[in-house]
Parts: sequence; structure tokens; C-alpha cells
Amino acid sequence: MSNNRYDLSLHQEDSLRKSAKLLYVSQATYGGDWHSIQHTHHCAELFYVVEGEGQFFIEGVTHLVSVNDLVIINPRVLHTELSLNGSPFKYIVLGIEGLQLADPNNQEPDYRIVNFKDIQETIFFYLQKLLYEVEAKIPGNEIICQNLMEILVVLLERQTNFSTTLAPVSQKTSRMSSHIRRYIDQHYKENITLDQLAEISHVSKFYLAHAFAEEYGISPINYLISKRIDEGAHLLETTDLSLALISHICGFSSPSYFSQIFKKQHLCSPREYRKKSRSITQT
Repeated sequence: MSNNRYDLSLHQEDSLRKSAKLLYVSQATYGGDWHSIQHTHHCAELFYVVEGEGQFFIEGVTHLVSVNDLVIINPRVLHTELSLNGSPFKYIVLGIEGLQLADPNNQEPDYRIVNFKDIQETIFFYLQKLLYEVEAKIPGNEIICQNLMEILVVLLERQTNFSTTLAPVSQKTSRMSSHIRRYIDQHYKENITLDQLAEISHVSKFYLAHAFAEEYGISPINYLISKRIDEGAHLLETTDLSLALISHICGFSSPSYFSQIFKKQHLCSPREYRKKSRSITQT
């Protein structure tokens, strides 16, 4: 009789990895008529191509990807997926909070593309298990999915010289708030709600509102309104556009609401503000 015992110990980097959280798993299939807009996430994203060919547009550079390619995109990196000559393009994507790619030469590279054809069956097995667990929603599926994600991260590190690091919570929160502020700056003319901002950030709207206010001293929606009013003031100063058109351009639902909010912030009506700004310019 023989008895072999192997003792295991948890290394510090393993405990850091377990602090990362799997936020979502999704599977997408697109044809040649599909296109997306550039965007960022506060979490890292791992795209694994399971069928066809496609392109990724990352930080201004286009990359061709095909079956068994893994695209690793760090948090806050601008990117989008593109179709390729009508070829069906299918991938599985994981969103992981707190994890970011690192390598010996660059502590925080924006992204990497790695091919896993040598262990494709193993990678695909774990990805399929992930999809099954999130779709079946059997009790305990969150724990299983979290552990499957950790296995995939370890396999990634084994196949490359990359490592993963944990972003401090305060840093993640600051980056998320900064991302939402940039989004509002770019899309303030659109109909934006707190629910939409929370969906973009992959956090609850209550957490988002608290984190944003902690960072900037104002709620996301009040910042949005302030941004619209600032743009309205600029248009009043530099153009002869009507109040109705200005209110519409700035994203307000009506001229009366624009005037009401404007007066609260500037202590005068839009017409009075325009008149004062013109008189100052002429003197």
C-alpha cells in the first residue's frame, strides 16, 4: 500500500486574485452588418473568440482576431468590436472587477491579444460551464462562476508571461466616477438617467451616486444638470439662438424648465443673462 500526500498553501497573489469579482458573462454573435460604438468599462474584459473572424478597435488601433484568440482589455481602455466582410463573429466575454493585466515590462498595459489553440478544448470547456451556470441560475451558481473565472485567469498566466494585479478599491471607485463624468460631458445632450449610468458602470445606482458625490461633491444627475446649464450659458453668450432651441440643444425637456433651472443657478433669467453678457462685451 502506498499513500502520497500533497500539502497546498495559499500564496499572497492567490488571495489577491480571489478579491477580484466576476461581474458578468455573455455570448454574442454578429454578422457583417453589425457595428458598435467605442466605449470603456471600469472592469477588465476578456473576450474569447469561438467562431469566425472579426476586428477589435482598441485605443485607435484595429486588430484582426479569429478562433481561439483571447482579447484582454484593461479597465478604462477605449475599445469596440467590429465585423469583418460579412463573416459571422462569435465570442464569449467576461467582465471582471478589480483585475487588471500586468507584464514584466509594463505594469499596466492597455490590452493584449493571445492565442490559445494549444489548450482550446480546456479553455472552451470552462467557458461553456460558465455559460451554463449563469443561464441555469441553479442555487450556488455565483460561487461556481467565480471559481471558474479564477481557473481561467490561472490558465492565462500559465500560457503567457502576464500576471494579474488587484486595483485598490479607492482607485477603482475614482476611475469609475471619472468615467461617468467623461460620459456625461460627452452625452449631456441626451436623455440620461441614473439607471443608465449605473448600467454603464456595472454597479447599483445607489453605489454610483454615493461614489460620484464622494469624488466630486455633487450627484451625477446634478452634475448633468449643471453641465447643461453651463452649455446653455455659453450659447446665450455666443449665439442668437432662441431659448427654445438652446433648451433643446442642451437636453432640457422644455424651455420653461430650462429657464427655471437656469435662474436657480445664475440668479437671473436666460434673457437677462444674455442681455448682461452682451452689454459687458460691448463696453
